[in-house]
Amino acid sequence: MTLPALALLSQAAEGGALSGARESIVQGSYLVASVLFILGLRSLTRPTDARLGMQQAAFGMLFAVIGTLLNHEIITYQWIITGLVIGAIAGYPMAMKVPMTAMPQFIAFSHAFGAIAATLVGVVEYRHAYDPAIQGLQPGLSSGTAAALGFEVLFGALTVTGSFMAFGKLQELITGRPITFKGQNAINLLLMAVAFGSFGWLVLHPDAAWAFYAMVGLALFLGVSMVLPIGGGDMPVVVSLLNSYAGLAAAATGFAIGNNVLIIAGALEGAGGFILSMMMSKAMNRSFGNVIFGAFGSAPTSTAKKGEARESKTISTEDAALQMAYAGSVVIIPGYGMAVAQAQHVCRELMELIQKKGGDVKYAIHPVAGRMPGHLNVILSEAGIDYGTLLTDVDDANRVLQTADIAIIIGANDIVNPDAEEDKGSPLYGMPIFRPWTAKTVYVIKRGKGTGFSGVENPLFFRDNTLMLYGDAKSVLGSLVKEVKALDEGH
Repeated sequence: MTLPALALLSQAAEGGALSGARESIVQGSYLVASVLFILGLRSLTRPTDARLGMQQAAFGMLFAVIGTLLNHEIITYQWIITGLVIGAIAGYPMAMKVPMTAMPQFIAFSHAFGAIAATLVGVVEYRHAYDPAIQGLQPGLSSGTAAALGFEVLFGALTVTGSFMAFGKLQELITGRPITFKGQNAINLLLMAVAFGSFGWLVLHPDAAWAFYAMVGLALFLGVSMVLPIGGGDMPVVVSLLNSYAGLAAAATGFAIGNNVLIIAGALEGAGGFILSMMMSKAMNRSFGNVIFGAFGSAPTSTAKKGEARESKTISTEDAALQMAYAGSVVIIPGYGMAVAQAQHVCRELMELIQKKGGDVKYAIHPVAGRMPGHLNVILSEAGIDYGTLLTDVDDANRVLQTADIAIIIGANDIVNPDAEEDKGSPLYGMPIFRPWTAKTVYVIKRGKGTGFSGVENPLFFRDNTLMLYGDAKSVLGSLVKEVKALDEGH
């Protein structure tokens, strides 16, 4: 063997060793990322460890990105660095400036861009497979790979437009009321059947480009048509379900391009989002079919009986503050109205004043309060309210309410509507709710006399032991704090 030949063999061996070392680092990074994702998800199941869970997930994503950047298939980093810079410039201000009240629509917006990435990867992979000019590769896909790509773009494209529609409804760029027309459900079901039919044809005939692109187009349209008839009251379930779809698209991407961390992370997100959606539906005592096809909240419904004149009773902040200051037990039931008014900090201040006078204060948090799962938990945590004061189980909260002196409802409506238990004709009937009327006195802080997301009038506001405090939640709570402090100064 000649010296040049020996030199070439030596260089090849060194290159192979370097390639093997790089692959080991990549797979090691993916393993660490996967473990951190699992630990993060587990930590998020406990309120006290939720912050740690977010940090674990963030570090997991860091390891996943590092592993991906070391991939030997990367030819140039030019566009990767460009994407990182643009993403950082756009993402950091959004994360820092978006208020907690806008977090649901921000999450829906983020889902859309994640789904765009998955869909584009699927389209590019399919195009490359049938472009013989690319690196001299032989064109063609196996049925298994075609199935992964089809699944990826089907759920990815649906999530793109569905998330943008959810964002528009949550941001009130379009009406939060269901938008329906005759035969809408039948048309949606037909389009779904055609989309899945195209998917089946693609699996049997991977070179059928028409089936692939028809499926992408139908999925984009379905994302719009399926979210249009869903009302604002069901947005928490929709956001959670879209999260699941995005995860499934990511997992399919992993199978299509052979990326283990995408498979694991996508499967975790898909399964977690789906389970959470089921839990949310159960909390509202409604099925997935009812959420997706029910057009819940399509028109306001009055529960007033014929011939019955009802008028709510109001109270001044001075009189309300006097009773709150000397209450032995108080349960606060926050709703989305509190989040909109950004009243969580002044609410905590009122709580501390009541506690200072010897009163016990708890927060009753309904599973579907707010506009996304855990929305109000995060809002209250931001204000420094201890998780130990939160009652997150409906039955536990109702037991506490039975012995409470005062129940304070702040910007909540449907989750405290007695018709959910008493009126079989109500669209809310069967939904587990809080029973604030079992407390001695109920104070309702509400901006106006309108209905909640469901469009259903609330008879609680007309009960004998219910007193209304109309106005912006932050302003009303601020007045109550001022009056309670004045009582202290008077003594």
